[in-house]
Amino acid sequence: MKAMKYKIVAFDIDGTLTNTNKEISPATYNAIMELQRQGVIVVIASGRPTAGGLPIASKLHLEEYGGYILSFNGGKITNLKTNEVIYEQILPKGIVTQIADMADSCQCTTLIHVDDKVLTNHKDNEFAILEAGVNGLQLEEIKSFTDYASTPLNKCMVVEQGDYLAALEPDFVHAFGKQANIFRSEPFFLEIVPKEVDKAEGLSHLLKHLHLNREDMAAFGDGFNDITMLSYAGMGIAMGNAQSEVKKAADFVTKSNDQDGIAYAIRQLF
Repeated sequence: MKAMKYKIVAFDIDGTLTNTNKEISPATYNAIMELQRQGVIVVIASGRPTAGGLPIASKLHLEEYGGYILSFNGGKITNLKTNEVIYEQILPKGIVTQIADMADSCQCTTLIHVDDKVLTNHKDNEFAILEAGVNGLQLEEIKSFTDYASTPLNKCMVVEQGDYLAALEPDFVHAFGKQANIFRSEPFFLEIVPKEVDKAEGLSHLLKHLHLNREDMAAFGDGFNDITMLSYAGMGIAMGNAQSEVKKAADFVTKSNDQDGIAYAIRQLF
């Protein structure tokens, strides 16, 4: 592949930046640090809450090099050098209570992120535990979501076994699709974010803020929630471990996250 000069590169975290052990490999770390030394802006673009992405951003020294974190699947963008929030969208007030009621009726668990905590109505749920653990956040059980009906929230999650959640997804879209964007980031994670929010939309606001074009950007991802980002970027790179639909949306498919796919692609592209 012909090497090109990109001014900004966006990276998903789970399944992309990190390997199966949820670690950034030395090869990936060195490749990204070299990009930043060359003046390339690095963006963490994740479905994680901001607090859950900060340890990764810190490890890559994004605050030193003027990087950004796009969290909540594009619902919030933070300048890590200044801590300025340059873009944010929140869910309609009261919708979380309605979502939780519907989830309860389907015997599913609801999660929200408030500050550095994951709040849920079922603290022992395996997927709630997983979400808190992956993000390094405290998991706290609450009796009702009514108390948070007016809290500004960037997203809400409904979690359950993948096959069951897949069957329920159309019902949630039918019930709340006019007020929110609903999709699964993992088979067991149904994400509800503000209408029109996705990684591509968030990145478009960041590019406008930086006076850059989509052709100036490359993006790496592996999940369903990365499809819009890979399609939007001037160069969309799917990891070798990505789902087939994700690979179809990409311009280039690299090696897997356990084979230093980011480092391999950076050598090809830069």
